[in-house]
Amino acid sequence: MPFKIIRNDIVKMECDAIVNTANEEPVCGTGCDRAIYRAAGREELLEIRKKIGRVPEGEVFLTPGLKLPAKYIIHAVSPRYIDGEHGEEEKLRSCYRKSLALVEAHGFHSIAFPLISAGGFGYPKEEAVRIAVTECRGFLEKHDMLIYLVLFGVSSMDIGRRYTDDLKEYIDRNYVDEMYAMEYSWSDRDYRRPAPEPSVESDRPAPEVFLQSRKPSPGTSAKAARPESRPVSHAGRELPVHEIENLVPPVQEEDTEWNEYFGKSLAKRMRHLKDTFSEYLLYLIESKGMTNAEVYKRALVDKKLFAKIKNDPDYHPTKMTAMCLCIGARLNLDETTDLLSRAGYALSPCSKTDIIFRYFIEHGIYDMIELDIQLEEYGEQTLIS
Repeated sequence: MPFKIIRNDIVKMECDAIVNTANEEPVCGTGCDRAIYRAAGREELLEIRKKIGRVPEGEVFLTPGLKLPAKYIIHAVSPRYIDGEHGEEEKLRSCYRKSLALVEAHGFHSIAFPLISAGGFGYPKEEAVRIAVTECRGFLEKHDMLIYLVLFGVSSMDIGRRYTDDLKEYIDRNYVDEMYAMEYSWSDRDYRRPAPEPSVESDRPAPEVFLQSRKPSPGTSAKAARPESRPVSHAGRELPVHEIENLVPPVQEEDTEWNEYFGKSLAKRMRHLKDTFSEYLLYLIESKGMTNAEVYKRALVDKKLFAKIKNDPDYHPTKMTAMCLCIGARLNLDETTDLLSRAGYALSPCSKTDIIFRYFIEHGIYDMIELDIQLEEYGEQTLIS
């Protein structure tokens, strides 16, 4: 069964057990703890909690779900983050491991976690997510269970609501254009509407504008770079020379700085022309001044898997792993396209998953959790699974 990251309120989850971020002492705390007590029945649950007594950080215990849709509540006593040097990570991992072990022992089939310790307990969100994902993935390698990571009320998750409408429009525009192109059998390389054929009433050719926007090759004059010798028409009429001048961007006779930059950029690309996926990924990471750890943590890719990619130049990742690493390395669209192609993949305009992923890359939104939430909300397979 899968591992899913969703945006929801954990008290509404209908599963065998939900996990609560509990306190050491038998009290009702804030945030997730308070919400669960309120939804389950505060006084009744608190009475049960008092009978259990004090529980140290990293330990878990089970109570009935009472008024909740979930049958049971697993209370994971969450570590408070100090500086990362006081055993916080091991205690947090223990919360996930012991919760999953408890579920397995009782024969449950589904469990929903909040992002433990990332709220009022102060654990850094990215680290908390990485730990949650690696522990749940590790468990699912040997066990069959449906695991949810439920995000609600985490401040950085709210950014998604600010571009939801824009993303919907982007998906509709790109997906509809692609379906229209397939219906009418246009080229699979250019989905723009073709120029209309000449009308029956007129044999004037279809409107065209011949423009040169590239810089001239070395030694080419600005005058030679202009399209004066070619027929130019626009909106169905021929353009005089002075109007052509306004359409064509001015070209400098000599642009030493640009030529130098272009030469260096081209030389770099040529040097890495035959790089494999692994080699080109490591080159991109180094060129951006990033560390390997930064990339695989942001990508939510397991450290051991990244080590395999790093140490084996011919390693062939899955498309989903490759896409996660594009997010982790903060690649732009050109870099993403280039890197994916080295593993034999491409972004398809027929796939909503690819369209949503491309939206995030184009807009510089390098948040794996938000990306997976959007994929989940559109009914697509998530990258973290």
